[in-house]
Amino acid sequence: MTDVTDAVREVTVPADDVPDLDFEGWSCPVPLRDVPNVVMGHGGGGAMSGELIEHLFLPAYGAAAAADLGDSAVLTVGGTRLAFSTDSFVVKPMFFPGGSIGDLAVNGTVNDLAMSGATPLFLSTAFILAEGTELSVLGRIAQAVGRAAEDAGVRLVTGDTKVVERASGDGVYLNTSGIGVVPAGVDISPRRARPGDAVLVSGDIGVHGVAVMSCREGLEFGTTVESDTAALHGLVAAMLATGSDVHVLRDPTRGGVSASLNEIARASEVGIELVERLLPVPPTVRDACSLLGLDPLQVANEGKLIAIVPAEDADRVLAAMRAHPLGRSACAIGSCVPDHAGMVVARTGLGGSRVIGLPIGEQLPRIC
Repeated sequence: MTDVTDAVREVTVPADDVPDLDFEGWSCPVPLRDVPNVVMGHGGGGAMSGELIEHLFLPAYGAAAAADLGDSAVLTVGGTRLAFSTDSFVVKPMFFPGGSIGDLAVNGTVNDLAMSGATPLFLSTAFILAEGTELSVLGRIAQAVGRAAEDAGVRLVTGDTKVVERASGDGVYLNTSGIGVVPAGVDISPRRARPGDAVLVSGDIGVHGVAVMSCREGLEFGTTVESDTAALHGLVAAMLATGSDVHVLRDPTRGGVSASLNEIARASEVGIELVERLLPVPPTVRDACSLLGLDPLQVANEGKLIAIVPAEDADRVLAAMRAHPLGRSACAIGSCVPDHAGMVVARTGLGGSRVIGLPIGEQLPRIC
């Protein structure tokens, strides 16, 4: 710890820029100590986001922090198991092929609840508006929120609105929180993956990130790439109806499939081995990522899920997924293994393997 502490003391930051924090109380390792200010990567869902949570928020929260950190928390209230989740959306542009920040916010929170096996019931909506935003734009977003909530079968029961100066934001930021009910006997957690389990994905990956990026940057790939944003609780219900013991569910949003699988591998202390040729990367996504030097496994999705199930249940779960409109292209992409615990690797077409690491920050900022 001596070298790390000395390095921290050598960082010079104006006193007014940093709150009075107890650096010596932070846990180690602490890469955050080399970054005295918030950067875009801290919101990307990768390694920097994890470091921010582990080394700043959790020590600051102390005993008040929840023990299990997932996309939603499962809480028992009066004998009923409830799932609770919250998420904020800052996507730019606010309208993109296949969706908008409005339906993205509803679907994103519905999906976070669904990944614990819950039936989503109620949502809140909180709008942060930049001064000067056109009311017609806000109206389109609000209508998208309403339509998405109605399609998902959830009620919008409370909300809030704040306005900030033009210099403090641009457009509309939206926060949604949600509550759902977890059925009896359902136990889905990132800690439940076991060696031998099959890794499934519900369809093509990387579509949402490429759709937003192509719209924002004015790029064309011979066809319009539309976001895959969708509410996935119906698909999850169909999977659970098979009676299979679904161990883990995740919607691979920020950081993509790579971030989600790395988090699962670490939480469950298993290795995850993918078969590269089985990864469902559509040609448009592959071409866009090749052009821009991106890894499709690290590009965000908004209407896909990853499932980890016992190998003996994989065919049954896949059949149920493929029978649902949002899972027609579901496939198996790998398995959990006892080797290299906490790591994700992919077997390449040449017979070798490569490590699928956790993204450091965000390849494509402001995509959700």
